[in-house]
Amino acid sequence: MTLLIDQTFERTLDRLLATYATPDWQGASLDAWLFEDAGQRRAAEARFRAAGIDARLHPAYKPLIGFFIEDARAKGPFTRVDLGYPVVPEAGENRFRLEAYPLAGMIGDARLDLVPEAVAPGTMPVYRLRLEAADGSLTDLTLPAPNHLAEDHAGEMRLSPTGWLKLAHPDGRRIDQRLETDYEALFHRAMAVIAAWDWGADEPFFETLEIRVELPGADTRLPVGEEVISLHEALHEELYFSLLEHFQRRSGRPIGARDLQPGRILPEIRGSDGLVRLVIETRPLDSGEADWPDQPLHEAEAPFGMAQIRAELDRIGGEVFVAGSRAGRPVLARHRQGSDHPVMISGGQHANEVSGVAGAIRAAALLADRPTAHFTIAPVENPDGYAMHRRLTRSQPDHMHHAARYTALGDDLEYRGQTGPLYEAAIRVEARARTGADLHLNLHGYPSHEWTRPLTGYVPRGFEMWTVPKGFFLILRHHPGWEDRARRLLTRVTAELADLPELAALNARQIALYEIHAGRLGFEMIDGFPCMVSEQPAQVPAVTLITEYPDETVYGAAFRLAHEAQSRAVLAAYDAWQEIMTGAD
Repeated sequence: MTLLIDQTFERTLDRLLATYATPDWQGASLDAWLFEDAGQRRAAEARFRAAGIDARLHPAYKPLIGFFIEDARAKGPFTRVDLGYPVVPEAGENRFRLEAYPLAGMIGDARLDLVPEAVAPGTMPVYRLRLEAADGSLTDLTLPAPNHLAEDHAGEMRLSPTGWLKLAHPDGRRIDQRLETDYEALFHRAMAVIAAWDWGADEPFFETLEIRVELPGADTRLPVGEEVISLHEALHEELYFSLLEHFQRRSGRPIGARDLQPGRILPEIRGSDGLVRLVIETRPLDSGEADWPDQPLHEAEAPFGMAQIRAELDRIGGEVFVAGSRAGRPVLARHRQGSDHPVMISGGQHANEVSGVAGAIRAAALLADRPTAHFTIAPVENPDGYAMHRRLTRSQPDHMHHAARYTALGDDLEYRGQTGPLYEAAIRVEARARTGADLHLNLHGYPSHEWTRPLTGYVPRGFEMWTVPKGFFLILRHHPGWEDRARRLLTRVTAELADLPELAALNARQIALYEIHAGRLGFEMIDGFPCMVSEQPAQVPAVTLITEYPDETVYGAAFRLAHEAQSRAVLAAYDAWQEIMTGAD
């Protein structure tokens, strides 16, 4: 274990109070934009008022949405909301339109008109609002959205939310300038320390690089689906992907390369009573397992623990085959032989996408009741990530936790080359060797709520299409000459999924909201489900169906619907494949 840094940071909110809630500034008017939750900002405003300062403390992260959930002028009801959103040359045209998400879902039946407005160089971006009440009265408002243009760790210019301070005193003293907050300073310090460290030349550079952060604040649930404003979650995502990008560049790879093997990068963000602290150290890999409580197989409201997964696989039966993970955990699989055309079923490649694990086990359990069924099932291809997801959800249960996405080597197992140990990737090689299957059903998920990186441009670099949920959708890849069979499979699956009313309603709601804030979906729509079909000559099975459910991280009825959809997709695809391939014999 090596300690790189253990540093506390002065809290920006405390510094503002110490500096300006003083007799010298009595009578002043103060506006500040901070990375703090509403409760912390309201408490500080009260302290300013007690000192004779008229203070308004705004959220630096998603200030427009902050206005609609915090300001009495935004309570409505409204019949119409006109929103002029800023367009800045250094950012994408939709950047601030996306930042306004999920406003369309928060204003009831009011009509929302979104109008792009160019921002002059060197001026602060602002939102311009016109609110029309039921009695016809109009309220016009201008809401600043402080942002800072700077070169990031990847060498790109990025426009990102930042702190700001505006202060005016009756005696003429004025301040109007960027305020680097504790939130920003901690992130930049973490990146600088890791960038300056001598990691050597050979991958992996460490077993676990642990970035522990203590940060005040609480998540704010929004009245739209699973949406939430979480500074803690945003910092986790920012640290994780920024560090991946740093090591990608360091290794000479392009940004986004998934074969990088730096080791496990683990940001863990916990709440505090006011302390802002950063600890970075290297640690050995752990060997514990995901210990979720046992649940009814077909009615689970949370992910399955590994003990239950082992028991369910034993009930499914068939021949046991196993691979090993980087940390030494077993990758469990079963091969049920029968006279049907074989199918490979897998989940948990990205281990924070937990509905696929549950859906794979459910479907395999039902297939096991058929005497002719022929399939392999590997429900948790990435057990190291699955254990990490469980660890992280203990303190932050609702977050997406992308640090659990990849393996303990830090790579995506599907992109693992042949030059080193296969570890987890060996399970697919074995499944294909055993069966010769031409169909792989690969169950995945993605964030159930907005995914952002607020300190490097807001929209997640390389994952732009995933930033806002858009329902359950399907990705179909096939070899040359297999398109007709692949599409027949796809239409059978979508027809089956369309018979699930709750799922159809979820898709309709999420797609409608997506298109208001992100623009046209741009996917082929089949039975109300977005689909992407492509020819992939290099993949090993002739046809791969990838499911994508917005499941990071949902519970209760939302989780039940998620694994019901995943299970139905598997069963529909399996049955369709038998008909398609029997006809091709």
